[in-house]
Amino acid sequence: MRVAALLAACLLLPFTGSARAQAKPAATVTVYRCTDAAGKVSLQDAPCAKGQAQQAREMLRPVDAPASPAAPATPHVAVPAPQPQPQPRTVYLAPPRPLYECVTPEGKRYTSDDGRGNPRWVPLWTLGYPVVRPRSVLGDNIGHPERVMRPPHRDINWPVASGGGSWIRDDCTMLPPIEACARLRDRRSALRTRFFNAQEKERDQLREEERALNARLDNDCGGR
Repeated sequence: MRVAALLAACLLLPFTGSARAQAKPAATVTVYRCTDAAGKVSLQDAPCAKGQAQQAREMLRPVDAPASPAAPATPHVAVPAPQPQPQPRTVYLAPPRPLYECVTPEGKRYTSDDGRGNPRWVPLWTLGYPVVRPRSVLGDNIGHPERVMRPPHRDINWPVASGGGSWIRDDCTMLPPIEACARLRDRRSALRTRFFNAQEKERDQLREEERALNARLDNDCGGR
């Protein structure tokens, strides 16, 4: 009976080891914790050196994550060619008003919005007319100077001749558009210079003039 029991035990040992081997997970790794004489601890996957304290533990072997699926190819999108930008156009709300340059007999120049120069009274002889002198009762003009007749200012109509003189206006010529815009900006700069030294009542008038100039520059010159 004892011999039969021993034989049965010997036959069962290989099967038991095989069952343990099959029960042990395949994805494990043995980690050895080694401590040397100085107390330094190290972890390794091989048994500790001779003379070191050893502790072994079974741990799951790290498994790489499954590869992520390849991203689908991005379809090629044709980029349209850049379109030419339209050229800016200047649109006038009203036709540009002309600006004139006038000259006095002394050579002084100034601008006029209507092309009518400043009026001035001149004797008729300066225009080539003969001078008429009044005669005395005796028929001579001795001691009688010329009589220059000047009409009232309200009756000025160019040309007006009466008595010994006439009202005439300075000559004016129209400026090119570019020069006209430059003169308008110069006029605005002069208004701003006067503004600093002007009284408050005059400043109100200068503000109105500057607003009118800015509006004209926006309309006639395409900007200030």
